[in-house]
Amino acid sequence: MAAYRPRHAEATLRELLAWYPVIAMTGPRQSGKTTLARRFSDKPYVNLEAPDQREYASADPRGFLARFPDGAVLDEVQNVPALFSYLQTVVDEGAQPGSFILTGSQQFGLRDGIAQSLAGRVGLLELLPFSLGEIPAGKSSLDEVLCRGAYPRVVAGGVPADVWLADYVNTYLERDVRRLLNVRNLSSFQRFLRMCAGRSGQLLNLSALAADCGITHNTAREWLSVLEASYVVRLLPPYHRNFGKRLVKTPKLYFLDTGLATWLMAIGNPPALSVSIFRGPLFETLVVTEVLKARLNRRQSANLYFWRDSNGHEIDLLIEAGDTLLPLECKAGETVAADWFPPLERFRQSAALDRSWIVYGGEAGQTRSHCEVIGWRQLPQLADELSRR
Repeated sequence: MAAYRPRHAEATLRELLAWYPVIAMTGPRQSGKTTLARRFSDKPYVNLEAPDQREYASADPRGFLARFPDGAVLDEVQNVPALFSYLQTVVDEGAQPGSFILTGSQQFGLRDGIAQSLAGRVGLLELLPFSLGEIPAGKSSLDEVLCRGAYPRVVAGGVPADVWLADYVNTYLERDVRRLLNVRNLSSFQRFLRMCAGRSGQLLNLSALAADCGITHNTAREWLSVLEASYVVRLLPPYHRNFGKRLVKTPKLYFLDTGLATWLMAIGNPPALSVSIFRGPLFETLVVTEVLKARLNRRQSANLYFWRDSNGHEIDLLIEAGDTLLPLECKAGETVAADWFPPLERFRQSAALDRSWIVYGGEAGQTRSHCEVIGWRQLPQLADELSRR
């Protein structure tokens, strides 16, 4: 078994354990939720994926919870929706802070159960796969990082990325979708997954996506909602407040792990990625997800957007921090180019902002007038800085 790697969300989890009787930790399957929960709780552990435990908890939720008078870690609790109402009774009878940690890899059941029965009694934490700052610094190239992704079993478990990701898609994603949607034509869903991966970092055109996959618009929308709920993809909304221009109002689609996206696109290795037309969008995907992870680890609202007007002028990422915006551009090139700066500077001036940032595929940083150029290896420090604002 691989040694435990500290997570940036640990400080937030400690706070929640001291404040709430129930902590709910959500995130994609295999992102490290169970490991983190068991690391910070000495309570009994129950995996509700196990058929016998799931049947017991469903048939006799009161008796099931009575086994744990001092609390427990309940894994994949969305599998037993009846537990939430009985947990409310336990909590209201005087459960101590940190009594129960609930984990779930699918937002539908977990958040519905919390909203209906445990509102105000639960501290919520979203845990995504490792951030770059949680992975020991090494000599990996940018293309190797993009192909590998950040799932713990790949990064720390020593399993080759292509082997593990194939099993992940077959074992978890397809099974979860079958359970939620009763998908009969699995090949259509597999095609949909691959098409979504190829659109990471791009505007979402759901009608075109549906047509390319040979499915209806409503089916595409339903499948996409499940991928969102399962933390496979995230939609980044456009920012259109306080601007008088005609702006794009379509969201952008991002995979939450670049390794999964490259595997689905059959980009087999770093040399293939280095010449791929998808390298730029995948680099943008890496930057956006790193900033998102930094904010979620601090239990902050994402407040992440992009900006694009009808003429195609775009800012890749806008972070809303109080009454100001923090604009950030993503450039996969390894050499700083002069034409990167004017669009960002025009936006900065028009929005009356103090600073802007560019993250690029090289390593040496630069400080320009009103703009910081950050090499990709310094992305963890930048994401942390921006999450503090």
